[in-house]
Amino acid sequence: MIGERLEGKRIVICAGSGGVGKTTTSAALAMGLAAEGRKVAVVTIDPAKRLADSLGLEELGNEPRLVDPTRFAGHGIEMRGELWAMMLDAKRTFDELIGRLAPDDSSRDEVLANRIYQELSGAVAGSQEFTAIAKLYELDREGGFDAIVLDTPPSRNALDFLDAPDRLTGFFEGRALRVLLAPTGLAAKVVGRGTSVVFGVLKRVTGVDLLQDLSVFFRSLGGLIDGFKERTKGVKDLLADPATTFLVVTSPEREPVEEAIFFRNKLRDAGLPFGGLIVNRVQPFGTEPADEDELARELGDARLAAKVVKTWDETRVLAGRDQAAIKRLKAQTGDSEPVLVPLLEGDVHDVDGLVAVHAHLFA
Repeated sequence: MIGERLEGKRIVICAGSGGVGKTTTSAALAMGLAAEGRKVAVVTIDPAKRLADSLGLEELGNEPRLVDPTRFAGHGIEMRGELWAMMLDAKRTFDELIGRLAPDDSSRDEVLANRIYQELSGAVAGSQEFTAIAKLYELDREGGFDAIVLDTPPSRNALDFLDAPDRLTGFFEGRALRVLLAPTGLAAKVVGRGTSVVFGVLKRVTGVDLLQDLSVFFRSLGGLIDGFKERTKGVKDLLADPATTFLVVTSPEREPVEEAIFFRNKLRDAGLPFGGLIVNRVQPFGTEPADEDELARELGDARLAAKVVKTWDETRVLAGRDQAAIKRLKAQTGDSEPVLVPLLEGDVHDVDGLVAVHAHLFA
């Protein structure tokens, strides 16, 4: 039962490879916690906007929106608390971070308007990992929610999420950037060439004063480095906080299983809190084989009975595969009782679908 594992947890991070139902699981978890009476925010990075659709919202923005509690009426779940939802805008989140770290409004506006910053921030924010946990950090610091559920970015390698803070710190502490920002470094040499023919021609032809942009960028970045490093430390501390837990979401297929095991080992190596496994889309396991003759008598159609038996046998093979995968997950991750969500009919795209998933998570 997932409810016992989330007791006393303030931050719930759903991690795993793409295509295993992380977004659906995150929404169902947040809905379940809200139903228990807590004020909960679910943060997603799902580009398909399925979360908004399932919650009856036309769209989600970069700030949490309250889901109308009447949305759940008549769907078999009582909303005693509040469910809020948002979809991360990575670029906007990065811009907001710059605004918080800038010493004053003038410095903030100067950085945000800088062409070089706009290109680089788009590249950094596009990776999504750091901006996801930066938003998580901000929501936690603001203290407006009892719990926050984060749906991690759809990444080919979910381990990027854990490495993001260290990668950003490494960038700011790297030798190459220190050389650029040094008073006698490359930046100073470039900025000092006020009469550069190349920059002069570029400005006349394109109207872009690249020299000025470089000057502003390097000067502004130098003033933000300490703030970035402090923020990165805060993010790492939050991930390791006892009130934070990581739930590894997977399916029984081979590649997601291998990545779930790898991610669990990464959590162990990093000393980060592991809350357990959630295995989605598990084929129900039937132990009794179908008797073709008996079915033929009951159905009055031998050909139909043969097709039913064939389908039953194929289903048992799939169920056996899933059971073997779950056994491997138990052995490799140390979670002897993973939460299993069976294969449901159709795609989860509405409140009824979320309630069905919730029923298995919190059963």
